[in-house]
Amino acid sequence: MRHRRSGRKLGRDASHRKALYANLASALIEHGRIKTTAAKAKEVKPIAEQMITLGRRGGVHARRQALAYLRSQDVVYKLFSDVGPRFVDRNGGYSRIVRIGPRQGDAAEMVYLELVDYMPEATFEPRQRARREEEPETVSAADA
Repeated sequence: MRHRRSGRKLGRDASHRKALYANLASALIEHGRIKTTAAKAKEVKPIAEQMITLGRRGGVHARRQALAYLRSQDVVYKLFSDVGPRFVDRNGGYSRIVRIGPRQGDAAEMVYLELVDYMPEATFEPRQRARREEEPETVSAADA
């Protein structure tokens, strides 16, 4: 029995799991929302929130701690210049899990793990309609 054994193994060894968590946390900070399984999201959420707390704190030590975990200078820069300052007035709870239903292939429960201030960009493109009024009418020789 697994009494009081915390964490999920996710079918991976320890180093693979650590790399997975770092990559998912980096993707969340970089994009603001990621689509993943519920089990992975529940494991990554506390890690991502700790990284955002480091981004709020600022300073060289916090930046080095975040860089040691996330391993990407670009993501750490975005964390400290953009994401961290956005949550300065918030005392935790920087992310949420939104359930979106089962995956087609294996029926795994899929979720969006997103930052609470995430606003999806509108990708709506209006259809181009042919406007006959704007086209100049041509007069053929037979009509004239």
